[in-house]
Amino acid sequence: MTKSTFFVEEDKIISTLFEEGMDGLHLFKPASEPVYSERLLSLLPDDYYRRITVHHHFYLCQEYGLRGIHLDDPEMELPYGYRGHHSRTCTSLDQLRLSKKKADYVFLKPVFESQTQAASQQAFSLDELKAASKQGLIDRHVYALGGVTLDNIRLLADIGFGGVVVCDDLWNRFDIHQGQDYKELIAHFRKLQKAVY
Repeated sequence: MTKSTFFVEEDKIISTLFEEGMDGLHLFKPASEPVYSERLLSLLPDDYYRRITVHHHFYLCQEYGLRGIHLDDPEMELPYGYRGHHSRTCTSLDQLRLSKKKADYVFLKPVFESQTQAASQQAFSLDELKAASKQGLIDRHVYALGGVTLDNIRLLADIGFGGVVVCDDLWNRFDIHQGQDYKELIAHFRKLQKAVY
């Protein structure tokens, strides 16, 4: 998932992450003007559009031929007439149970405490997550979000999550205000990949 703010080297980093094997990107820019998302997309190679999902400004999905849209609120309805790929965020196992029936895949959050959001405390014990996996609630259509790091990514794969959403553990390795060299970020992404496979 992208950082919530835009920054100068972002298009280069995203392109490099795709080159390194990133499966998909969620464009998450709350409270931003759509023109900035359009500019970022226009700086990326067209080949990557079908692997990008937007959280806001849903018209971008059709305009750029993106993969789909993401609904951050489990109560939120799909835009009228939308029939494409979509995903949702859930914050409880009950929400997950209902949302899995309606979405292509679901984010479950927060599985661990966020590194940067003090209000985002771990919502599930490991026992709860393992039990949900045994019941078939956590499967390849459920992605872990919140506090995902190199230290716990393997555990999440072992529990049975179909994927993970990496945010702070990756973006904290680059100074968006002054940085130009993002080699450390890319090297960390490679470590994350190896930890899962």
